[in-house]
Amino acid sequence: MSRIILYPGTFDPITNGHTDLVMRAARLFDEVIVAVAENPGKGPLFSIEEREEMVLQATAHIANVKVVGFSGLLVDFALKHKANALLRGIRAVSDFEYEFQLASMNRRLAPNLESVFLTPDETNTFISSTLVREVAKYGGEISDFVHPYVGACLRDKFAGNSSN
Repeated sequence: MSRIILYPGTFDPITNGHTDLVMRAARLFDEVIVAVAENPGKGPLFSIEEREEMVLQATAHIANVKVVGFSGLLVDFALKHKANALLRGIRAVSDFEYEFQLASMNRRLAPNLESVFLTPDETNTFISSTLVREVAKYGGEISDFVHPYVGACLRDKFAGNSSN
């Protein structure tokens, strides 16, 4: 039986913190599926196709990673892909309460699907997609926070924005 972990998120955009968690999970599991959530309610900056491509580029160096877009109930998607576990990142104590609620709900919906919590490297604990978007929007330097391809996508997206 393969050990498959699903890492769901909007990844708008994927950051070095996300990629760090994917690398850590890839050492522990046979396969890591990065599940890019459509999530139109969050009003993502990038389309799901753009986000999938950014994740593919940022994780291309990790052999046992697959990138799949999805919408709908996460546990249904996880079961469809025969995942044994869900990966959730915790940057700070403030993340824990929300993540604990999600894990409890997912356990009720799919009792055999475990939640695994990992923390990113200390150099990435403050990075969030929201902060990276904000810095990029105003022309700030983001190369320490995202893969070069992702940085180029952000610069292109904001190139015509007069608030730079």
